[in-house]
Amino acid sequence: MTQFEEADYQYEKFETGIWLKILKLVMKKKRNVILMIIFVVTLVGLDILYPLLNSYAIATFFSKNPDFTKKYFYIGGFVLIALGYLITIIGFIRMAGNVEVEVGYELRGEAFRKLQELPFAYYDKTPAGWIMARLTSDSRRLSTILSWGLVDILWGTLYMIAILVVLFITNWKMALIITALLPILFIISIFFRKKILYAYREARKTNSKITAAYNEGIMGIKTTKTLVLEKTKHEEFDVLCVKMRQDSMRAIIFSALFFPIILVISYIATALTMRIGAGFILNPDIVFLVATLYLFITFTTHFFDPIMQVARILAELQQAQASAERLIALIETEPEIFDTPEVIEEYGSLFSPKKENWEVIKGNIEFKNVTFKYKKGETVLEDFNLKIPAGTSVALVGATGSGKSTIVNLICRFYEPQSGEILIDGKDYRERSIAWLHSNLGYVLQTPHLFNGTVMDNIRYGRLEATDEEVIAAAKAVNVDEFVRELPESYNTNVGEGGAKISVGQRQLVSFARALLADPKILILDEATSSIDTKTEVVIHDVFNTIMKGRTTFIVAHRLSTVINADIILVIQDGKIIERGTHQELLNLKGEYYSLYKNQFINEKIEKSKI
Repeated sequence: MTQFEEADYQYEKFETGIWLKILKLVMKKKRNVILMIIFVVTLVGLDILYPLLNSYAIATFFSKNPDFTKKYFYIGGFVLIALGYLITIIGFIRMAGNVEVEVGYELRGEAFRKLQELPFAYYDKTPAGWIMARLTSDSRRLSTILSWGLVDILWGTLYMIAILVVLFITNWKMALIITALLPILFIISIFFRKKILYAYREARKTNSKITAAYNEGIMGIKTTKTLVLEKTKHEEFDVLCVKMRQDSMRAIIFSALFFPIILVISYIATALTMRIGAGFILNPDIVFLVATLYLFITFTTHFFDPIMQVARILAELQQAQASAERLIALIETEPEIFDTPEVIEEYGSLFSPKKENWEVIKGNIEFKNVTFKYKKGETVLEDFNLKIPAGTSVALVGATGSGKSTIVNLICRFYEPQSGEILIDGKDYRERSIAWLHSNLGYVLQTPHLFNGTVMDNIRYGRLEATDEEVIAAAKAVNVDEFVRELPESYNTNVGEGGAKISVGQRQLVSFARALLADPKILILDEATSSIDTKTEVVIHDVFNTIMKGRTTFIVAHRLSTVINADIILVIQDGKIIERGTHQELLNLKGEYYSLYKNQFINEKIEKSKI
């Protein structure tokens, strides 16, 4: 995981390109953003008008010859400014809130959509905790900074510019006091920004590891307890937490130093303004000078408020940049397996399929000189050839790591060969869409995944438009109906997260019903009976005949009792077919399959004798 992150995130400075990409997502909801900007600009105008109105009042009502005839103008102006504040603040709070919600929606939506497009290879090399952190804490952090942060930085920048313009128009000599301090502020900001950015980036890296540790701790809790690893796991987690604390504290210390330094500079500027401005009081036109001095003291004090705001937002942007880098990296990840533009033009994409152009699949499958290897791994298949007619049931047996699962994963196009072709109905499957293939594919896993929902919902995932009657018919065909009727709410019983509320065997039967409802032309049974009890296995053997009928079926199995009725049995060793035939033909050969079957038969007899 560490290697993965360090390889992708090595920036040492503030990356404007990253934020421009994020802003493109923000601008998808232009109306809210434009209205928010209008309200912020109006607020800046009100913030400038208020001191100017007070300065006007001092010059008008406290001169040697005060003119009180204009008091209603002042009162009216004050009321209008108050109403303006009311409307403007309500407006920008509402718009900023809308932007926050919409940005969070867009970021999570884009990221999750990309996760649906990415192939198995991405999940093989990317920690689950890394992905979870992107969709939760990172997206939340960015949506906040891009709404309220945008308001603060826009208001602060415009307000500072407006103050400088007014001060230079009023008295350019005194305005130079503030201007002279700007280079110092700039240098200080650059120094602290770099320190804060580095510290927060390290903290975000560690946070991803902590999220992954949470996930692993929850998913592997049974293993942890059975191996008595509680103390070890806690110590490993504590190391991560300590590093997170250290990195966060380092960032907090730099932030804590940064803001007081800005505050001290603001006090110096105010003192200089008062000292130099007070000298002007010796001049004859004292009323003008009092009004001007008020204006300069007010605006000098106010000038450093937006600086503090902008500095705070820059610090938060620096903190959030690590989140932005990772989220953009996810969104911009290019799938290793994808449809070509020509294929998309004809068959549509995963999210916009052109089903009217999809050919009816028969199920003929052929490997032609296929070579495949996983990244950073040895070659699994080399010049591999295999031809299976439609409707044939094929069993793949062999030792762990021989290439059985690789073959079926290639058929499913979860991976693609480095060379050679995989033909379906005589055509390279890369010339058709991924969605077309997967819509004609049924895959029953060793440990099937059920979604947190009802039994009915989980079966219906096989074909979302199926009626309740069709779902129940599929359930009856594979003996699901028998145990479902005994559940508290029958088909409306919630199975829990991952199907935790029902047994492993029952989950497997539900997955068979789901596959049957999908009515796939190609069916993959990957160790479908390896994690269930013997009684349930007998039931599932009966289900096999129902679900495989009329389909091209590939059965990956260690239990050879599940494959004896297959049309063809292939014995795989080191990515090569070393034996091929029916169950009886392979037994007659007295080769590898014979040895596997004999040893397994003996072991099963020994186990039964112990019971």
